[in-house]
Amino acid sequence: MALLELIKATFASHIIFSVSIILLIGYIFGQLAERINLPAITGYIIAGVLLGESGMQVFPPENIQILNTLSEVTLSFIAVIIGAEFSFQKLRMYGKEILILTTCQLVLTFLLVSFGLLLVGLPNYTAFVLGAISAATAPAATDAIIEKLKIKGKFVDYLYGIVALDDAGTVILFSIIFAISTSMMGQAEFVLSSVLWQVFSEIIYAMIIGSIAGALMHFTTYKKKNMNEIKILALGFMFLSTAVSISLGLSPLIANMVLGLVLINLSPKHTRIVLSFEPYTNILYAIFFTVAGVELQLKVFSDFSVLLAGMVYIVVRMIGKYFGVFLGGAALKTDKHIRNYLGIGLFPQAGVAIGLVLFVQGSPLIHGISPEMHLEILKMINIVLMSVFVNEILGPPLAKHAILKSIERR
Repeated sequence: MALLELIKATFASHIIFSVSIILLIGYIFGQLAERINLPAITGYIIAGVLLGESGMQVFPPENIQILNTLSEVTLSFIAVIIGAEFSFQKLRMYGKEILILTTCQLVLTFLLVSFGLLLVGLPNYTAFVLGAISAATAPAATDAIIEKLKIKGKFVDYLYGIVALDDAGTVILFSIIFAISTSMMGQAEFVLSSVLWQVFSEIIYAMIIGSIAGALMHFTTYKKKNMNEIKILALGFMFLSTAVSISLGLSPLIANMVLGLVLINLSPKHTRIVLSFEPYTNILYAIFFTVAGVELQLKVFSDFSVLLAGMVYIVVRMIGKYFGVFLGGAALKTDKHIRNYLGIGLFPQAGVAIGLVLFVQGSPLIHGISPEMHLEILKMINIVLMSVFVNEILGPPLAKHAILKSIERR
């Protein structure tokens, strides 16, 4: 312990030291996870928990804030890669089915989680807001597994498509439910038309930013042959899209997905840009998931009411995701390997869910609430944090299993 305290006092304040520890310890645990047939990202998360607030508390809070910037960079890469899977050819082939499957699993998950939480005694406004948050998935975990397995095909196209549309749908659903819930608490006058307009306008503005950045990336790189120049321009426009979106309070995930979509449909030649991102992704994944583990807090498991509600949230969410895809797939008569396994690939949950629950905490609409309401919001945050912890540990290996089983069945 004395050695640990000496290291923390001498080196821990330096951000480069924090990054080096995250990479080295994350690598060790990632390798250990793969030795027992778990995805490396599960090892990264466990490493982060041991290094973070629930473990050795190696990093000062200000360094975690800086490291979160690297998380935003990682999500930018992931969003562009996912968006680049949306060629018009694939959209013509699968677009309608992906939209229906996304809607089925999103709505069923929302309804099952909301009513499940009502049954264990949570108030209406808490249960329905958590139900909306439960619909979110974790595109980073999904992409990391697919990149590691190096597979392509219809199953992966469906999985990427649902993950991309799911988070946009979740934002819309959450905005509507949160507005209704705050009116139920007597904190705001509910006007559905204004809520819908605000939600759709934010999505449209994010799409415009992504479209402009994608078009600029196309026109500045299309005729170039030097890959070093292409990488510089591509990274510059991607980071610009991310920064502008965040600064305007918009979704960088949506903006960069549209950037990838616009880029790949302007010319298939731009596949080289997406492929050029691959050398960066493994490094960023190691940092991203280890930082995610650093921020997870095990103390959420100490409150029995949170533990009970959290377990209901986790289990019922998995049921909603799985059977939403299964029932939708059965109605559409999709391939068996898609309807039987694709829902399992949607189990991971992380950044979007945490972002939404933190939005609840910081929203001006809940200022002046009673102490009882404040406790309910703290409980809500802890339930989501518990779900993220469990789903980021169990979700990736289950998603990996589902993807591998889909290959075997095909």
